[in-house]
Amino acid sequence: MRRGPASRVRTHRAASPWLFLLPGLAVISAFSLYPFLTTVHKAFTDARTLTPGEWVGLENFRAMLEDEQFWVALRNSGLYVLLVVPFTVLLPLLLALLVQKQLPGVTFFRSAFYTPVVASVVVVALIWAWMLDDRGLVNGILHALGAGPVGFLGDEWLLLFSAMALTVWKGLGYYMVIYLAALGNVPRELHEAAAVDGAGALRRFTSVTVPAVRSTMVLVGALSSVAAFKVFSEVYLLAGPTGGPAGQDTTLVMLVQRTGTGLSGRVGYASAISLVVFVIALLLMLLVLRADRKEDA
Repeated sequence: MRRGPASRVRTHRAASPWLFLLPGLAVISAFSLYPFLTTVHKAFTDARTLTPGEWVGLENFRAMLEDEQFWVALRNSGLYVLLVVPFTVLLPLLLALLVQKQLPGVTFFRSAFYTPVVASVVVVALIWAWMLDDRGLVNGILHALGAGPVGFLGDEWLLLFSAMALTVWKGLGYYMVIYLAALGNVPRELHEAAAVDGAGALRRFTSVTVPAVRSTMVLVGALSSVAAFKVFSEVYLLAGPTGGPAGQDTTLVMLVQRTGTGLSGRVGYASAISLVVFVIALLLMLLVLRADRKEDA
């Protein structure tokens, strides 16, 4: 029995969206879903770079609990989130409020603040490494002021804090643009009404601006939390492939790279660490979103 024209139209109408989605789904499956599923599988094997390995169950995760370097990397990644995220949430908002004003030359400052975003992280990190070197610009200024040289790149904690400062500085312009879009939707009448009621600049910021852009702050917090926890380039380029003095500045992603590469790379163990990174990053996002929903309730 032949199908009527109406039935064929309904079939085509149902299939058309999937035809448009098919190329994108194919790319996501090939470059995201398949590698993810492969990583999950290898996390339970003793695979190496040149051998597929055999199923070992939870052995990689048990070895992880006994690996001192893993706990050092987890500590550094956790500190990165705790110390970087507050700055990347608040400072870009203040910067957006500053450049939002129609002042002479404000376009130049907007471009200047956004320049680190479009600059290569490798180039930026190399510039910072030159500036923070024992014979670099910063120590040269300190020497001119009569202070001794500071080992920014030789001390475990100073190196980690320097990498954090680099991460914050490079991300300011990106999050500033997000806040500028949100501030453009805040009605001026709210600020004018608060000013009429006698509210000062600080009071208007806490009572008008922050509530109006709270959802954007949650978005920035979620994005920066995941980015900070998965940090790699900034620390790697400042600390080197060894992860700083005695490897004490290694992050989780650096540990994955170090463990899983090379001819004798422990791909299974590196995949297990990658899976832990994924789970913790997912939990961070869920915690931020849950906190936002609690405040809405």
